[in-house]
Formats: sequence, structure tokens, C-alpha cells
Amino acid sequence: MFYIGCHLSVSGGYEAMGKTALSIGANTFQYFTRNPRGRGFKRPDNDDVAALNDLISKNGFAPPLAHAPYTFNPASADERIWNYSRDSMREDIEVLEDIPGALYNFHPGCHVGIGAEAGIENTARLLSEVITPGQNARVLIETMAGKGSEVGGRFEELRAIIDRVELTEHIGVCLDTCHIWDAGYDIAGDLDGVLSEFDRVIGLKRLCAVHLNNSLNPCGSHKDRHAKLLDGCIPPEALVRVTRHPALAELPFILETPNDDAGYAQEIAWLRAAQK
Repeated sequence: MFYIGCHLSVSGGYEAMGKTALSIGANTFQYFTRNPRGRGFKRPDNDDVAALNDLISKNGFAPPLAHAPYTFNPASADERIWNYSRDSMREDIEVLEDIPGALYNFHPGCHVGIGAEAGIENTARLLSEVITPGQNARVLIETMAGKGSEVGGRFEELRAIIDRVELTEHIGVCLDTCHIWDAGYDIAGDLDGVLSEFDRVIGLKRLCAVHLNNSLNPCGSHKDRHAKLLDGCIPPEALVRVTRHPALAELPFILETPNDDAGYAQEIAWLRAAQK
């Protein structure tokens, strides 16, 4: 099964997101758990979540991918920011108990001058405090572009976070094609080599989702600027190869390209045609 979806707004409710996904040809989707650049949070209505679960079951969707807001910084040395990130992530994960097989994606954060090693320690400490033995959601650390003081621009940094957490069975990785390209991993010229490196350092068994994005910048730029699938510096046929690679083909692919719903529908149709 080829699972493809895009980022949708939660403002209309959970069932509405599922219906929008169906209308644009998607069979999964991603959404922010709360205001992506603010601190507002609204707990979802139980009946709304139940209606989404029914839609997912009836239409063979992959579980949706919940995305933490950009205001989280698990790597921060500022206790106020770190505590807010920890407490809010706990709340998000609790909400996801009602969505079977839910995935929860977050950025590992920026060390903001304390150094990558200290940032990695802070992110791992946060995960150790929010992950519980019986939780439903799997928490995914996203691969990053390595801009500024970002943690996670190298596979080794993600592995270092994972190695410091006890309940690693609840931790996975979300691979972002724009991010790893910008970080210097040439998925156009050597996709097999990049995935072999990922497997050696982290293990492909931990890869749970893919953000499928093109990039406005060349490989190794460390910029993190997403582009539409046909418009960026990654050859579109290389992105198709990502979706068709045997190691990735069963994973959910999420578009975070700069699009509205109509644009997402076109990209989803293009990708579905390319699977044949």
C-alpha cells in the first residue's frame, strides 16, 4: 500500500481533517497538535476523535502523524522553555492515547550556544521524562538540516539521543527529504548509500515516516527551505525513487510543500501516477 498525505489544519476538527484528506486523494495526513508558533492548546472532543478513528478504519488510512509545535525546544538550557516543552509534550502524548497507532513527531531542538553534546543530553532527558512504558503513541525524532545550532543534522546526533533514553521501543525517526538533503546527504545521487548509512547508524527499523519535500537550496546548504515537489533543487524523479525504494515503500509519506489543498491534490495525484 502506498500511503501519501499532507499537512492539514486541525482548526475544523479531527473528522474534518480525515474528510479533507479523502477529498484530495490522501490516505494519511499530518497536523499540528497545537498552535505551531504560539502556546494555545485545545483538547479535542472525544466524539470528534472517535469519528476520525472510524473514518481511518473504513478507508484504510495509515495512522495520522501529529506534529509538535515549533515553540518546543527540548535542547534548550533555559529551564522555562525546557519545562514548557516537556509539560506540553506530555499533554500531547496523552491526547494521542485515543488514536490507535498514533505517531508523534518533534524537532530535537537547538542548543543555542551550549554545544551539541549538551543539547543532545537535554533532549534525551526530556524524552526520558515524557515517555511511559504503556503509552500508545510512538515518538519520532525528525532529521534536521543542521542550520544554526540545530541538533539532528547528522544521523549520529539522533542516535546519541536515542542511546540516552531507556524506553527506546517507543522512539522512532521521521526522515525529512529536504532536511537531509540540506544537511548534505545526497539522496539524488546516492539514495542507497544514504539509507545504508541511516541503517548503520540508527537502524531502518526505527524509521516510521517520511516528510517528502523538495528543497530551494543545493545539497549541503544547511538552509531548510521547503519547495514544491517539481520546483526545487532535488530532481523530482529522485523524490519518486524515495517513495518506491523497497526499504521505504510501506511507510507513510507526508507532504509539507508550500501548497494549498488543491496543490496538495495535484502532487498526490502525480505521485500516485508515478507508482505505476
